[in-house]
Amino acid sequence: MPKPFASSADLQEKAESLEVLADGVYALTAEGDPNVGAIEGEDFLIAFEARATPVMARRWLDRLREHTDKPVRYLVLSHYHAVRVLGASAFDADVIVTHEVTRCLIEERGQQDWESERARMPRLFTGEASIPGLTRPDVTFSDRLVIQLGGDRGEVVLQYCGRGHTAGDIVLWLPRDRILFAGDLVEAQAALYTGDAFHTDWSTTTLGRVAALGAETLIGGRGAVAQGSEAVAAAIAQTREFLLVMREKVGEVHAAHGSLRDAFEATHAALAPRYGQWPIFEHCLPFNVQRLWDELDGVDWPRIWTVERDREVWESLQG
Repeated sequence: MPKPFASSADLQEKAESLEVLADGVYALTAEGDPNVGAIEGEDFLIAFEARATPVMARRWLDRLREHTDKPVRYLVLSHYHAVRVLGASAFDADVIVTHEVTRCLIEERGQQDWESERARMPRLFTGEASIPGLTRPDVTFSDRLVIQLGGDRGEVVLQYCGRGHTAGDIVLWLPRDRILFAGDLVEAQAALYTGDAFHTDWSTTTLGRVAALGAETLIGGRGAVAQGSEAVAAAIAQTREFLLVMREKVGEVHAAHGSLRDAFEATHAALAPRYGQWPIFEHCLPFNVQRLWDELDGVDWPRIWTVERDREVWESLQG
């Protein structure tokens, strides 16, 4: 029997857990759904990620307001994917911040990504009618942006570590508390989505820069919070291993002039014993393998995913 398309059959609500990681540092995780967070400044908040719709974002804000009523001055978006950005209007933020490449990606493919992700993950788009349109940043940067929190709260560092999950992923680093919001550059016991990725850069220099920050607490894009240096190292190692296995298996089939289907089956067989029961594994793998195959064909800049292309790839690999 064919597998349901992507996450279209995943309609069960996930239990959400709000964790206070340090004084004024919050993370909301949800059993493998996208994670979000917030950091208190002296008289303002920095929110990290926006969810897919304003309705979904307000659910997070309602939980956050149990701890603080400070206004959101900055909304930081780690990358352009719709499930991370389209809920932005709920925050009423003074400034929306992204990497400069993310601004370009929103203009180039934001609408197609919205339509694609809505079809892949309909449950995350509860209240879609509340989305006013594409989310565009007010401020962008290329390498590093520092925000002073005021008082004795220290600073937040927004850092570009290189091409990875997309061409424009950024992380949010709290040096004083050694807490890292890594976005989808790192997952903790959740499968990777690499359909818009740069597999070689991500698995080598980009993750190397993430690891070099020396975080003692890490909030990945999905999955549980990694607490302690060993758990952080394990999450980064897990992410790198997933990428390296993909590169090895798809690379072997590509070099032998096999088919895309052969590459998918070899990669699935290699990854499933460890990762197969983790969130979104079956959903992501066809798109991951297609993107890596494109890279091996010399396609550096990811092709745009549309609803039609999604279905074509899914049917050819998971059908």
